[in-house]
Amino acid sequence: MNGLIDSKIFNMLLLITIIGEFLLPWILKHFYKGYDSKKMVMSVLGSPQSPVRKIYSGWLVWLGIFLVIAAFAIYYDARLISPSLAVATFVSIVLFAIGAGVLAGAFSVNESKDVVTLSSKIHGAGSAIGFMALMLFPLFTAIIAFKAHDLVMGFVCAAAFVAAMVFFVFFIMGDKKEFQNTMFSYEGLWERLSLFFMYIPFLYIAVKNLFIGC
Repeated sequence: MNGLIDSKIFNMLLLITIIGEFLLPWILKHFYKGYDSKKMVMSVLGSPQSPVRKIYSGWLVWLGIFLVIAAFAIYYDARLISPSLAVATFVSIVLFAIGAGVLAGAFSVNESKDVVTLSSKIHGAGSAIGFMALMLFPLFTAIIAFKAHDLVMGFVCAAAFVAAMVFFVFFIMGDKKEFQNTMFSYEGLWERLSLFFMYIPFLYIAVKNLFIGC
């Protein structure tokens, strides 16, 4: 497992998975009449009303399983620099992988927020915990990078952490009725942007190991 982080196959899968997290919803939206990617969250693609629900739900399960593997790879690499931060990083990724990945894929949310079921409650709780956990991933990675004297990765991940927090706040505000007719109503856009910056450490690791470190 120690050498997994340096594996070309692993890093290629990591890069494809992160790109797929945004590319797949963009493709699937064309088969879901009425779906607005700017205002609707990605989870709606897996709702019972969605014609592409099986594909997207299956994707979320894959995402969760693969990110658990990635969490182990990153942990084993980071533990040599800081065991405590390595554990914190591992936990942040795994909580997201299970909550916003596996559970979100297994339990669907409804297209309308007014329709609340046990499935949508489990989905909502898992996604909320997962997102809040992963938001700390760039911060932990930045500190580890600074400890390893990798200033470029440190500053990139620190900036990603700040951006992820800002867009996540926008995303939360978009769920409030008083902001429905403002720019904050673009929940889907803010969700995607916050998630993108949470994923920056994954992208940095994959690109560095595939193209820069070779």
